[in-house]
Amino acid sequence: MVGELTWRKRLFGLWLPLGAFCVIALFPFTWMAATSLKTNAELYNPKANPLTIQHPSLVHYVSLLQETNFLTWVANTMMVAVVATGISLLLGTMLAYPLARMRFRGAPLLAIAVAVTYLVPQTRLFVPMADLIGRLKLGNTLSAVMLTYPTLLVPFIAWLLMGYFKTVPKELEEQALIDGASRWRAMTRVILPLCMPGFISAGIFAFTLAQNEFLYALLFLSRSDVRTVPIGVVGELIRGDAFYWGQLMAGALLGSVPVALIYSFFVKYYVAGLTTGAVKG
Repeated sequence: MVGELTWRKRLFGLWLPLGAFCVIALFPFTWMAATSLKTNAELYNPKANPLTIQHPSLVHYVSLLQETNFLTWVANTMMVAVVATGISLLLGTMLAYPLARMRFRGAPLLAIAVAVTYLVPQTRLFVPMADLIGRLKLGNTLSAVMLTYPTLLVPFIAWLLMGYFKTVPKELEEQALIDGASRWRAMTRVILPLCMPGFISAGIFAFTLAQNEFLYALLFLSRSDVRTVPIGVVGELIRGDAFYWGQLMAGALLGSVPVALIYSFFVKYYVAGLTTGAVKG
């Protein structure tokens, strides 16, 4: 009897909710995969089941790679995401460390200002950003988005790292200072190595947001050879009222592979960094 109750608790308390969550989470990817593997005849057949594939075909993947600059878009996306993430981590650390570890007048107000900055919508920022990029003559260059993406990423990274820096005991840093280390050496040799899960989680978030960003890339990148995946797929596979659904779904599926791989390798550190930074300080 006890064993049956335990089994029922695990079934209704764990497996059924977990199964429902997996179905909801994987449904968009299943739909994309099914759509990308269908022929056009089957894809536009109103009587066909949208989730079943009668005649699997890679024709949409072949046409995506041969008829568009998809590989160039992927390379541009990776370059922009890596550079923007590196800049954002550097600036976010420089902002978060003094706010979390040092006492000075106005620190709480500045920390709140960092959070408020992250909440400002892009639709209020793109006009001055566009004017700045135009004055610098950076239109249709990857530098335009490499420089504008950190405006979105730095506030969140700083807020996340502030919470993580506060979890490190101050005694460790004070001991390093007593032993003769400078503030910079204490930060780089003592604090930062202990906060590596926080850096990984912040880096994954920044990379994901930079890879998927749409508005700034749409404004600043109009040439096909400098576009990123979100802009290239939408800009060249939607022509007027014609939607090339097979290629669109193939591009969306292939574009999500890098982020999926990153999450699969670093998911443990990502969860640890988010949860620790969220409940401390």
